[in-house]
Amino acid sequence: MLNIKMKKLTISQVTHYHQQGYLLYNEPLFEAADFERLHGIMEEHLLSKGNKKADELDTPHFHDSRLLDYLMHPAVLDKVEALIGPNIGLWSSHFICKDPKVGRRTPWHEDSAYWDGKFDRFDHIVTVWLALDRSTTENGCMGVIPETHKHGFSQYQKVDAAVNTFGEEIELEQNDLDKVVWFELEQGECSFHDSRIIHGANANTSFFRRCGYTMRYFSLDLQYNTALPEADKHKLWHCRGENTTGNPLIYL
Repeated sequence: MLNIKMKKLTISQVTHYHQQGYLLYNEPLFEAADFERLHGIMEEHLLSKGNKKADELDTPHFHDSRLLDYLMHPAVLDKVEALIGPNIGLWSSHFICKDPKVGRRTPWHEDSAYWDGKFDRFDHIVTVWLALDRSTTENGCMGVIPETHKHGFSQYQKVDAAVNTFGEEIELEQNDLDKVVWFELEQGECSFHDSRIIHGANANTSFFRRCGYTMRYFSLDLQYNTALPEADKHKLWHCRGENTTGNPLIYL
């Protein structure tokens, strides 16, 4: 059982999130001992990743139930609730690491564009990005373009998948890039971003690894599309509140 670190978001933090599409939380999310345990779990997954790249450790909680202690932790869910409401489902999680000097670039994208058709809407899906290592501009921290969560889907172009984490990128003007806010985080701190906001990350050109744990949640007022061919392969968990649209959930 994890220790409880109860600190809720302030009204100004919640307002900033809804207006700008993101929030930097520059305080430890978990107690130190719990964080160290999670950091150790991540290291285990990296050691056993086989032929996968360090940025490809998607949905590790599907086969490692220890991670559910963190994904369901009140320190996380209380903050998520302040952003998307009391009815919360777990959508996904992902260990994403950029190794020193070789960590790939993450193209500018909207998460919602890659999930198009999976939900009936995207206005109440949030990603918590927890810094397992210190995250800086030098080692490829994430950046967002504020307020772009209000714009709908963007136009994409092809990019080289060998040096990028995927093969498409939003077509951006230079004045868009001038607005980027870079998410520099100390180890144990986190950020929150709306699924619709434009975001990305540069390659890791430093001598220091950058690893994070993304924890993604959706409001249970949204409807998951069970008609998709891959729907039966993806697991959704109930976190708290009412499952108002009858989504297929795992209850603990």
